Order: sequence, then structure tokens, then C-alpha cells
Amino acid sequence: MSWPTESELTAIKEAVSKMTGRDTGEVRVVVAPYRICPLGAHIDHQGGAVSAMTINKGILLGFVPSGDAQVQLRSAQFEGEVCFRVDEIQHPIGLADKNGTAKDKSIWGTYARGALYALQTSKKTLTQGIVGCISGSDGLDSSGLSSSAAVGVAYLLALENANELTVSATENIEYDRLIENGYLGLRNGILDQSAILLSSYGCLTYMDCKTMDHKLIHGPELEKPFRILLAFSGLRQALTTNPGYNLRVAECQEAAKVLLTASGNSELEPTLSNVGHAVYEAHKHELKPVLARRAEHYFSENMRVTKGLEAWATGNLEEFGKLISASGLSSIENYECGAEPLIQLYKILLKAPGVYGARFSGAGFRGCCVAFVDAETAEEAASYVKDEYEKAQPEFAKKLKGKPVLICEAGDSARVL
Repeated sequence: MSWPTESELTAIKEAVSKMTGRDTGEVRVVVAPYRICPLGAHIDHQGGAVSAMTINKGILLGFVPSGDAQVQLRSAQFEGEVCFRVDEIQHPIGLADKNGTAKDKSIWGTYARGALYALQTSKKTLTQGIVGCISGSDGLDSSGLSSSAAVGVAYLLALENANELTVSATENIEYDRLIENGYLGLRNGILDQSAILLSSYGCLTYMDCKTMDHKLIHGPELEKPFRILLAFSGLRQALTTNPGYNLRVAECQEAAKVLLTASGNSELEPTLSNVGHAVYEAHKHELKPVLARRAEHYFSENMRVTKGLEAWATGNLEEFGKLISASGLSSIENYECGAEPLIQLYKILLKAPGVYGARFSGAGFRGCCVAFVDAETAEEAASYVKDEYEKAQPEFAKKLKGKPVLICEAGDSARVL
């Protein structure tokens, strides 16, 4: 595996050693990779089918058990220090505000408290805190790669490890969902944490978000190796401050409610996964135009996931790429997400040499686009995308702090080293 490198591991261990006075050999490291979602965009919150894999970039959390209930955290990217105790009862952020609870000045530490909240809510007993330092991969803007889920998973694994708790990957998927849905108030699904916790190098991870069933799809040896391009837009806005994501979820639920009522199944939970495809075809004319587009995205994206699994399993990257690009188009036309810079970036990627397919990464309201590309033309494609995006969006291109286009490889699951 190309990540983390020995130098990255040494740096995070030395940072913790400096904080604690402990030997670097005592420092444990959580590896929590970023994820991409080739197919299955925006349907996990409706119980749809998704595909995902991790990349060889992500979050490293070096830590040692504190020896008491104290948690002390620093960040390689952000200033300040986060301190709290594992015996402090955590409340959802909204509830904490209403009760007048003091908010931590270091917002980057919110997910650490959220991890404690999730474990407390799940009746896990914690007596041991951690002293640690967290760091994201250098040289990239992690918007759209589910860095928030990777951070949440990292804190969960560290707290569990320090307290000698045995927790399965599927349990941690639920705990990370509690961080985002319960603690932060987001309405996103379980795609991100599932990819981070279940993926395996060289495989495409499939998950049914309604049943939680998952499997790893092994691809055959490819005649032409591929690479993953991440092209960054320079557009950044956190999900929690953008109403677009929660609005789309509500629209999908409203579409499901209309369809279930029309078919005599109004007692079912209003999610699109409870609507059969035949019911959708029979009653879709009863949906208002906006709701019809959201439902069309859901059902067509589910179909693309099914076809994509077949293409991956047979090594047909050309077909796999076409499905990814079709997913991107549906995200624009039916799900109606993606600001103009992201849409332009998507179109530029489709024209880049050797690109099999491209789409938005993440929620589509900010961040980056992802593309699968022939390994032999990856450098040429990255250069083309960089130059064309600078022409199309010079102001946003200037805002990029790291590399505008990154060439990545597939990664592995989150783990403690």
C-alpha cells in the first residue's frame, strides 16, 4: 500500500510523542481513508444501492491512552487544542445550544465530542481518554471526499481501542451515523462511513443501504491499469450550513410519500426504497415536476449501480466509466445539485485524454469531481484539466491551496496500526 508512507507515520507519532513525553513506539495510529462513490450518488439516504471504494489519501490520528478520563487533541492543520472528559455526558449540538452549554472554540474538535456522544448513546462504557494529534493528507482539498466521515471514524476507532472495546465495522457504521445524524443534525445516509469501514484494496464495495447487506466485488486483472483523478473546484461550503442537501432529502421523502399513497401503501416509511419500480412507473405521472426529477434520479441511479457492478466484475472499464458519467449528468439534471464551477469541471473531465468517466464527488454542492482514467494518460489528463479549469474559472482556481488535480490509487479500509 502506498499510504500512509513511513515518513507520514513517523511525523504523526513524533507529534504525539512531543505532546506526551511517551516513546514513539507506544503511539498507535488510526488510518481512516477518504472515499469516492463511483455509482450510487445521492440515494443512500433513501435506502438505495451504492458502490464505493477508498483512495490512498486520508486521515491519520496518532494517539496514546491518557491513563484517565481526559481527552486532549491537537491538529496538524488547525490551531487550538480540544480538551474534554469521556465521563462528560454529550448532547446533540442543537440541544446543547438551547441548554446554554458552552461550545468548544475549536470547531475541528466537534467530531471528537460527536464520537463520544455516539458511544454513550450506544451504551458503551468508556473510562479511558486519549491524547492525540490528527492530520489530513497534505496537498489536497478534502471537500467532497467525505473527510468528515473519515474524521468521525478515526475518533471512534481510537476511543474504542483505548478502552479495549470490540466493535464490528457494521456497528461503527451506525455509530458514525449517530455522529452526523444525531449529534450534528445532518440528514445524510451511510454511504461514506460504509465505504471507509468496509472497503478492501482492489475491490468495489457494494452496499444495500436499506438492508445494510454488503459485499466486495473483485475485478479481474486489467490489461490496462487505472488511476483515480480528483479535480478540485475551489468551491467550499460545509454541509451543515448549506440547506441544499437536507432539502433534497426532504424532496425525495415527499416523492416517496406521494407514490406510496397512490399505491395504497401510505403506512410505509416514506423513503424511495419502499417504492417498487413497477409502482414508480405506474404512478410517476402523479408527481410534481421537481419531485418527479428526484424520483427519476433515484430509480435510474439504482439501475446504474446494478449495471456498474457487472461492468466492474468483468473488467469493462469503458462501460463502467459511461455509467459514472451518466450518474454525473443525472446529478445535474434530475437531482439538480452542483454549482456552475463543479458542472464546468465535470464537463472538462469528460474531454480529458484517457478518462473513462467522471461525476461529482460528495454531495455535489462543493468540493471536487472524480474520474477514472487510463494509468498511461493520467498525467496528461491531469495537466489538461488543470489548464482548462484555470481558463474557465480563474477566480476559483486561485483559491486552491493544494494540487488542483490529484492522481490517486485505490485504498484499503480504516484500521488501527
